[in-house]
Amino acid sequence: MRIALITDDPGWHGARLRDAFVARACEVQVVSLCDCAIDLVNSPQGLHMPGFEERLPDGVFVRGVPGGTLEQVVLYLDFLHALKALGIPVYNDGRAIERSVDKGMTSLLLQHAGILVPPTWVVSSEERGQRIWARERAAGHRLVVKPLFGSQGQGLVRLSQDDALPALADYQGVYYLQRFIEDQHFDWRVFIINGRVVAGMQRHGKCWINNVAQGASCIAAPKDRELETLAETVTQVLDMDYAGVDLMRDADGNFQVIEANSIPAWKGLQTACDVDIAVCLVDDFCSRYLRRRSRSAVPVEE
Repeated sequence: MRIALITDDPGWHGARLRDAFVARACEVQVVSLCDCAIDLVNSPQGLHMPGFEERLPDGVFVRGVPGGTLEQVVLYLDFLHALKALGIPVYNDGRAIERSVDKGMTSLLLQHAGILVPPTWVVSSEERGQRIWARERAAGHRLVVKPLFGSQGQGLVRLSQDDALPALADYQGVYYLQRFIEDQHFDWRVFIINGRVVAGMQRHGKCWINNVAQGASCIAAPKDRELETLAETVTQVLDMDYAGVDLMRDADGNFQVIEANSIPAWKGLQTACDVDIAVCLVDDFCSRYLRRRSRSAVPVEE
């Protein structure tokens, strides 16, 4: 079986996944979506992928989708949609990535499913953002301003009573505003594969941002069935093959979902758990998708 590993930066995660795939007798080719194209003239089934010029891959594992202009991002996601439409398993697929990379859509879908998320606003008007901040400040709340598309804690700003709302232009014309959960100096990252928890940790940040990329320390999380059930439900609502779900407890002791990541990192988590997450991911991908694809293949008679 030949696997396309979609990423611009294989790094530690790519090496772990490659080793796990090779152990299952799969050949891995790293591919950037920047180098892919729709080509209805010269490419098999209309799609050009470096390393798969003669035949498209048997499966696609998505470890990264590059940023870019709206047109570029649409093309990248269209490519993932097209692969799935052609019967090639994509893990996670384009729809799962669309639902989760857009924090506003994630929050909306989860709340409609009855899952607690912090009070959230997504607006493209600076005037409306100012009114929201004025109401929250008057009620004694703090707000977190986040990029609508972003990861690893980058671009987060916490607003306290004397702070001004940042300029809308600093957030690509869209504010994602979320009420800050007070008195919590850590959060939970729960890693889900095929709807089941495989590992979890508490992240204790050096500041109010509990993110490993921002220097947070990782501690194995004690078993908590309420937490695990909630995280599993999140992935069912968003229809993800695998995910990293971030949660915090509010002042009433209830778990609230902060974020759901469809392309989660797990380097920090791996230091706090005794399961090989890359092996778990590859085992699930192969057993659910490649085995089924192999069984359904029809031999060609010469």
